[in-house]
Amino acid sequence: MKLFNKKQDHSKLYFDILQAIKKYPKIVIFRHVIPDFDALGTQWGVATWIKDNFPLKQVKVVGEDHPTFTPRLYPKMQKVSDKFFDKKTLCLIVDTANIDRIDDSRFDRGAMMIKVDHHPNVNPFGDLCLVETDTCAASELWMKMIGSYGKKYQLTKKAATYFYSGIAGDSGRFMYQSTTPQTFEIAKRLLETGINAHDDVYLKMYEKTLDDLKVTAYLLNHYQVSKKGVAYYVLSHQEQTDLGMLASQGKDNVNLFSNIKDVHIWCSISEDIKDKVWRVSIRSKKVKINHVAQQYQGGGHAQASGCKLTSLDQLPQFIADLDKLLK
Repeated sequence: MKLFNKKQDHSKLYFDILQAIKKYPKIVIFRHVIPDFDALGTQWGVATWIKDNFPLKQVKVVGEDHPTFTPRLYPKMQKVSDKFFDKKTLCLIVDTANIDRIDDSRFDRGAMMIKVDHHPNVNPFGDLCLVETDTCAASELWMKMIGSYGKKYQLTKKAATYFYSGIAGDSGRFMYQSTTPQTFEIAKRLLETGINAHDDVYLKMYEKTLDDLKVTAYLLNHYQVSKKGVAYYVLSHQEQTDLGMLASQGKDNVNLFSNIKDVHIWCSISEDIKDKVWRVSIRSKKVKINHVAQQYQGGGHAQASGCKLTSLDQLPQFIADLDKLLK
């Protein structure tokens, strides 16, 4: 495995990844379970960019469909038979920190595996492993890498739309602390392809229905806030059923508390009866919360992480651990 950290020059690794894309006639692109904008935007952005520049490649995008953004913003995921994986197949894993979170267990059945991610590299894997934690999104990292290839390769409006959605999603529309001058430079290049950020991206990303409004109203009447300023809501399976939503949609309203004075950390906690866990999304204005997430089978960024509770009996201690960060 060739492993680089953010203090090193990645130009050689950028080149090696391009050579692998050129070499293999079949490419499968993976991402993490319960995908967000960056996971899906990077997947489809990379797939589109490869097909635009190497039209003879067989490119497949795998994983579960998103209950809201498929097909509103992203195409339906593709079905791939086991026979597709052989010595001519390259497996690209994007926006996924841990190998056990990859949304398809066949990621190691090709001839070569490459990880490209922007989360802390607590679980290095792959024949090539590119991780840059100083980029706000995996889409930004891929665009940085594509930019290093010069003007030889085209960037179409379609590919740019997907990459832009990934960056907008993981930067909180350029409001999170992870946003840098590089983020805006790359966004500028994407907009120069002719995409209309409002019509092509934001309307599709943030459009709500009247049923969504009912969910928001319910949460605004059932949230809790700790004495230190940790806000959270809990959605049991029965409540999700009553509200007509899926467990994977439980985190959709987590940022209800992002601009509330005296709320410093906020969380969504949603029961997932399929995996017999309570899925937690954690956000923070300033303090680092990812090390607490790691204590509960999770991880992520300093101000945006996820984890799991095996039982609601763990909830009081979990909130107490977050409270300790706010002394």
